[in-house]
Amino acid sequence: MARFIRKRSKKAGLPPGTLVYTGDKAPVTPKITVMDYDEKTLNETELPSFDACLAYKNKPTTTWINVNGISHIPNVEKLGECFNLHPLVLEDILNTDQRPKIEDYDDYLFIVLRAIRYDETLNEILTDQISLVLGSNYVLSFHENHEEVFDPIRERIRTAKGRIRKAGADYLAYALIDYLVDNYFIILEKFGENIEFLEDEVVKQPTPQTLSFIHKAKNDMIIQRKSMWPLREVVSRLSHRESPLITEATSIYFRDVYDHVIVAIDTVETNRDILSGMLDIYLSSVSNRLNEVMKVLTVIATIFMPLTFLAGVYGMNFKHMPELEWTYGYYGTWGVMIAVAVSMLVVFKKKKWF
Repeated sequence: MARFIRKRSKKAGLPPGTLVYTGDKAPVTPKITVMDYDEKTLNETELPSFDACLAYKNKPTTTWINVNGISHIPNVEKLGECFNLHPLVLEDILNTDQRPKIEDYDDYLFIVLRAIRYDETLNEILTDQISLVLGSNYVLSFHENHEEVFDPIRERIRTAKGRIRKAGADYLAYALIDYLVDNYFIILEKFGENIEFLEDEVVKQPTPQTLSFIHKAKNDMIIQRKSMWPLREVVSRLSHRESPLITEATSIYFRDVYDHVIVAIDTVETNRDILSGMLDIYLSSVSNRLNEVMKVLTVIATIFMPLTFLAGVYGMNFKHMPELEWTYGYYGTWGVMIAVAVSMLVVFKKKKWF
């Protein structure tokens, strides 16, 4: 359960808007990068402190301020004061187990997303919270880790590819959301390959380790589902232009992202059904193997029942038994026992009991 629910005990009893970092990352020095641009100019820099963000508040150009590392609460609070962010927004930024959602604060939109990544070392799927604040001419993004998540978007801005430099802040928010959704398909493809491997193993030769793999795959699927399902509502609201911050030209692109989210959710649900069926196949396969073993043991026990009876009869210590004095009594007894065993095997074979 630790992978799905992070501890919030530190917030128990505190009033709303109290800033408490609930993530599990060690405190790090935040990295603040700024890209301030329009169609013809680009100013990219790394700020030494959060106080320097004030200079980008009311610029006519489009400003993207990205913060990697949010464990230091006073820094996040300074940025919130600079852009007049509501205390509840800052609280949600620091609560890193939020589900994807969108909240309208009139002057800006607050959007929470989940970035999914595959950890090769741990061989499991992990998620990180990405918080976006979309204003009229700026986008603020907050990431719990120090990794650069949006490097491809930065490269598009540097090279002025597409319409990102020509459009406003709403298109930048679209580009960030679209990039995260596209990464979902990378994870889904990797997950699909693992499911195919499990399917072959379940059908051919399931082992207790196979059950462990199925259980792990179900946990990974839960993570994907929790990250993608709520995003459907978020992108739907953006595509329907419920806020004046989203232009009609950009809403068309959000509708495209909505289609991608639907495809991703359908894939997750398909994988969910496959895993549920796979578990049933595994249990049936194990049950069938147990039945086969029990069938063999039952056949063997049934064959030895009359043989045990004959051996028991002639094992009695009565003095006057007519067969005891026969010259070929021993061989005759063996012949009868073998004949009985063979006859029973023939009958079982004809009835297809084994």
